[in-house]
Amino acid sequence: MSPLEPRPIDLPSRVELGLRADMSFLDDATILGAPEDPADLPRWRAKLAEWLIGSYDRTPYNGSQYDDPAREWTQTAYSVALVWLWDDLLYDVSTGQFTPEKFVRHGVEQFGGHDAIVLWHAYPVIGIDSRNQFDFYRDVPGLRQLIDDLHRLGIKVFFDYNPWDVGTRRPARSDAEEFAALVTDYAVDGVFLDTLKEGDPAFNRRLRAANPAIAIESELRLPMARVGDHALSWAQWFADTHVPGVLRAHLFERRHMMHHIRRWNRDHSAELQSAWINGVGIMVWESVFSSWVGWNARDRATLRRMVTVQRAFAPVLIDGDWIQLTPEIPDKARVHGIYGSRFDLQDITFWTLINRGDDDFEGIVLRSEDQVGDWYDVTSGVPITADDDGVHLVVPGRGVTGIVRVGATAGAGCRTTARRLGTMPRPHVDDSAFPMRPAERLPVPPVAGTASIGPVVAVPGGAQLLTVKHRRRETGLYDQAPYVDEWSPRQHEVRTVTRDVELPGIAVAISEVTNAEFAEFVAATNYRPLIPNRFLAHWVDGAPVAGTADQPVTYVDLPDARAYAAWRGGRLPTEDEWQVAADLDGFTRAEPLVWNLTESEHRDGRSRFCILKGGSHYVAQGSDWYADGGPREPEVSFKLVLTGGGLDRSETIGFRCAG
Repeated sequence: MSPLEPRPIDLPSRVELGLRADMSFLDDATILGAPEDPADLPRWRAKLAEWLIGSYDRTPYNGSQYDDPAREWTQTAYSVALVWLWDDLLYDVSTGQFTPEKFVRHGVEQFGGHDAIVLWHAYPVIGIDSRNQFDFYRDVPGLRQLIDDLHRLGIKVFFDYNPWDVGTRRPARSDAEEFAALVTDYAVDGVFLDTLKEGDPAFNRRLRAANPAIAIESELRLPMARVGDHALSWAQWFADTHVPGVLRAHLFERRHMMHHIRRWNRDHSAELQSAWINGVGIMVWESVFSSWVGWNARDRATLRRMVTVQRAFAPVLIDGDWIQLTPEIPDKARVHGIYGSRFDLQDITFWTLINRGDDDFEGIVLRSEDQVGDWYDVTSGVPITADDDGVHLVVPGRGVTGIVRVGATAGAGCRTTARRLGTMPRPHVDDSAFPMRPAERLPVPPVAGTASIGPVVAVPGGAQLLTVKHRRRETGLYDQAPYVDEWSPRQHEVRTVTRDVELPGIAVAISEVTNAEFAEFVAATNYRPLIPNRFLAHWVDGAPVAGTADQPVTYVDLPDARAYAAWRGGRLPTEDEWQVAADLDGFTRAEPLVWNLTESEHRDGRSRFCILKGGSHYVAQGSDWYADGGPREPEVSFKLVLTGGGLDRSETIGFRCAG
């Protein structure tokens, strides 16, 4: 199958309209597809109601978790950001401090504000050494303060659980006990279940024993029986019908929040429209494991309009009578691609309209019998009136519009909110161009040619054509997103690419810097890193352990290695220089084998990475999601997504010098 075509599992489920059609197969659907012929819509709605009644008979269900006031926030978490813990918006590497205010400000300005954040922490670096997923949270300096600050700023916090982490250091306690302890110690509000459609019941019970209000969100299609103990789930990798369908889990339990997400899409209008018409939320993910997949200006503006209104009228969306694909839309608008839902609650009517077409539609969008009351376009702030012909306004191409009618018996608060939003100009934005953000390579430091780095091999200058291999992961290799608009990402395959490079001509040390050599540097310079966490963690009392003096120094990060190389009058070799040097006579690898840092740092304003060469002695077994390990040929490159707080320092990463 083409990766650009939906897989069978991604396709919407067809709702059979026959009188005796078996509806039970829809229990496993993600989205319940809608018919193209408007004449079929009344029967389609009746079939949805029939399925819903039958699903309660087929599914033992207790919705009491949604009654808990401490977990009620999940029902209105319309915008959630999935963020690398070391995102440049959240962490300042120059100071070693988290910057939650900067992150929150970005969310407000670009997306209308986020209700929660998933702090993604371990993948794609986990497996580089023996640290497990819990270590990658526990070892972060200032993490609890960051969470407290996010709470102070009104943001709920999810931790990420990786069930596939089975081959790293095994803790004394079970995963459930370890994660429950994290939930308690860091006061997190939710748990995101990476790669899972549901959490193991015993795992969930242990989390709830630690925090009865903990919210659990699954990544994949949530089974009907688990809606009762998973307050949220993703609507991921879905293909909708042109006439928008209905999200099964949310229809089953209106208080169950779903988040639409297609991480590699450069056009998010389909996700936004489905979320809008179903009354659910969006997962915002701009930097996918250091691959930039930012949102275009049109979609950012659409989400800003959406979440403002969804939060204001959440009770109507959650508790109101829901008419899917309301029949009030006239034929001319429907032919253009205008569709909508209607929600009614206590003399408040809220229509969520979408435009499937690329061009704006201007004209009559509703012919409603409910003419009495005050009418507002609450998404654009443009004044509207309703008369005998209907409601006339503009629904932007690939965009959304919200209409609210406030009846005579509606509360004063609802009336004031509708008036405020209906008179607050918020124009649609047409710009749908992908916001390019190439990763820029930091300049390679110059060297004077007098470096004292020990025995070397001479890398000749000039042009070379290098063959480079790397395992295809969500990180890509350099700055390119590896999967653009793909439905079935082709992960884990080994890719071979060629690179035209121009080498300056330089000497590269034949072996890695040793513990003894690094100890000499520390003694001579009294070197202390900005963040001491994990620095030379394998030493005892500030010195190498007896018998390890000639082994490669580890537990150093890129700044540590650069400081040593500069002290020697040199620098680190680039990944290309390292690769050429590795094929020259005299180049050696010390034991135990460790990855070598290279002078290859890239930044794109959101994430940082460098290239490792050579492989290491350590291999994490049991999952393809782990970082690469074991000995690697010189042409193999590994993209190390850089962290902060000293977490880059590893038992399996060292370096050598060039000069």
